[in-house]
Amino acid sequence: MKLSDAGLLAVAFVWGLTFVMVKESLLFVSPFRFLFYRFALSFLMLVGISGKRLRHLDRSVLVHGALIGVFLFLGYGFQTVGLQYTTPANTGFITGLSVVIVPFLAAGLLKMPPGKSVFLGVGCAAAGLFLLSVEKMEVNHGDVLVLLGAFAFAMHLILVGKYVRSHDPVLLTTIQIGMVTLLSFAAGSGQYWSVNNIVVRALLITSIFATVMAFLVQNLAQRHTPPTRTAVIFATEPVFAAVCSYILVGETFTVRKVAGCLLILTGMLIAELMGDKNMKS
Repeated sequence: MKLSDAGLLAVAFVWGLTFVMVKESLLFVSPFRFLFYRFALSFLMLVGISGKRLRHLDRSVLVHGALIGVFLFLGYGFQTVGLQYTTPANTGFITGLSVVIVPFLAAGLLKMPPGKSVFLGVGCAAAGLFLLSVEKMEVNHGDVLVLLGAFAFAMHLILVGKYVRSHDPVLLTTIQIGMVTLLSFAAGSGQYWSVNNIVVRALLITSIFATVMAFLVQNLAQRHTPPTRTAVIFATEPVFAAVCSYILVGETFTVRKVAGCLLILTGMLIAELMGDKNMKS
């Protein structure tokens, strides 16, 4: 496995690990207020990390970073609002469909049609997501909102893959996180907020590890890993979330969920081991 792919797998692990603590914190803080404080802390840290790089900030980085940030915010926003009207299982599966959406967007927007092995890997991952996440499918307007979020997350992956090779990854990350902060502040104005240890812990861990480190690694890694394979690797996030939920809160781990995890991991391995031979650029 390439170092860049290993880094993306670590990002998926961190996002899966933080799922439980974020869910707990949302009992005390509204979604957009949580997103604002999370991304605001991350933005301040990234400004400090950027340091002298900020001297090289130009209009191109600002425009492209802001555009990436808009789609990242839309992904979180649609997912959060949609979750109020649909089940967490449906949300997990529909959001995971970004692994299916990315290859087609990459082919159309980046002129990077994936090889047959990547489609096979995507199919395995999608089937695994279904088994892992969906017990009962009931389509409603919440599902539609979450699907829009999946498209937004897919576009985020595509745009990172498109612009990260022509810009400093640290500056690009800083600008996109700054844009999410601004949009989250506007969306979360007037929403409720309660400070306690659960919220503070979740904010610190998500801002440092699940945002600053995760998106820096993603932006660096996508210089070497195509968006389609990145999406397949990120499909392991619900696997890590399920395992962490089982360990931390005792969530039931059924045969169906085990089969889903194995299919997702199989899809990732197919894309990883065979993708280089069939990927067209």
